[in-house]
Amino acid sequence: MARIVVIGGTGYAGGHIVAEAASRGHDVVAVSRTAPEAPVDGVTYVQGSALELDQLSDVLDGADAVVSAVAPRGDMTDHGLDVVAGLAGRLAGTDTRLGVVGGAMGSLSEPGGPRLYDLGVPEEYLHEATVGVQSLDLLEDSEAGLDWFFVHPPLVFGSWEPGERTGRYRDGGDVVVKAEDGTSFISGADFAVAIVDEIENGRHRRERFTVGY
Repeated sequence: MARIVVIGGTGYAGGHIVAEAASRGHDVVAVSRTAPEAPVDGVTYVQGSALELDQLSDVLDGADAVVSAVAPRGDMTDHGLDVVAGLAGRLAGTDTRLGVVGGAMGSLSEPGGPRLYDLGVPEEYLHEATVGVQSLDLLEDSEAGLDWFFVHPPLVFGSWEPGERTGRYRDGGDVVVKAEDGTSFISGADFAVAIVDEIENGRHRRERFTVGY
């Protein structure tokens, strides 16, 4: 059993990660600025901000993994990179793994092609994609004492199309995963399966990867 802290643990991605980890018997702490609408049994919920890590010392210290599922939207629009930088600095040199949930419209590429970001990102997604690129750059440039992984969802991922848990997914490395019909999708529950699998198995040490069907 691992002790897993999920920052942004009541959001779409974070909430699914919390539920999946708890279902496998892990000791799960969900950190968010708001109380959960539907608490998961056995999960410890802590109200706090990822921008005030000193106030979360008791939560972060000794964790096996800390996952940031904070999206750079709303009042966090200008602080997405700050969250990743703060956690990276805090966890460097410890035994705690840092997982970061990014976006698809950033550093992923088409098979044999350039980054999706370089092909042009619609204006409504540009800020979030830029923060994702900058966050990955920060992690890749971090000192060797930081054990991290960065996970890109596929092109279609969000509460508007939640899907169902199947327990399966494909790991595409740094190439966007698409089905035979050209769609790129994964449910929130199966994205969480991939995250918790990575925490348990550690296949991507200081690497990024993406998943989809």
